Amino acid sequence: MVVLDSCFRIIILCIRWYLRFKLSFRDLVEMMAERGLSMAHTTIMRWVRRYTPECERRWQRFAIPAGQSWKVDATYIKVRGEWVYLYRAVDRSGQTLDFRLSRRRDVAAAKAFFSKAIKRQGSAPRTTTLDGYAASHRAVHEMKEDGLLAAGTKLRSSKYLNNLIEQNHRGMKARTGPTLGFERFKTASITLAGIELMRRVYEGQFNLRKLSIEGTTTPAIWNAVLEA
Repeated sequence: MVVLDSCFRIIILCIRWYLRFKLSFRDLVEMMAERGLSMAHTTIMRWVRRYTPECERRWQRFAIPAGQSWKVDATYIKVRGEWVYLYRAVDRSGQTLDFRLSRRRDVAAAKAFFSKAIKRQGSAPRTTTLDGYAASHRAVHEMKEDGLLAAGTKLRSSKYLNNLIEQNHRGMKARTGPTLGFERFKTASITLAGIELMRRVYEGQFNLRKLSIEGTTTPAIWNAVLEA
């Protein structure tokens, strides 16, 4: 077990607030200053880039297994002034499965997303619901032919059935909108992973019953997960 020192608790606090709330790095600088802590906004920016992947990795150990009915869709995020594609998937209960940022929306990008999601979940879906975009359908058919998806995988195309993930996109956009876009593709990917993590945490997509948590506050829960 790793015990977090006071300095690292401040780092985690800044990361958590930035990813969860509609705050800029300069907002956090001002908030920390009111607590007697002086830091530059670039320092917090580096913390987010450096520690978000580790936070995600540690929380993932407690993830609740997702269902095998996947709803997959792509939305748009701006990076360096250009729109790129954010592939996302949820199960029928709305639990987030995975995401992948891509510069293109084509067969290769869809395959890469499915491969990443399958690896993370440890199993492939039995049912996949897509929108009408042809490249995504072709990707599923080719993966079935290649044995990467089971031949019996059911493929559906329904705007009504995909309303769940389209509504889910809104939560992501609500946080990314105030950023006015990202300057670097890698930074965007890391930050989006952190935002997805925070949404999963607050939606209760983790099983923490095996942890010994001293209190019910958010800092206590985070400390317990990161120290486990």
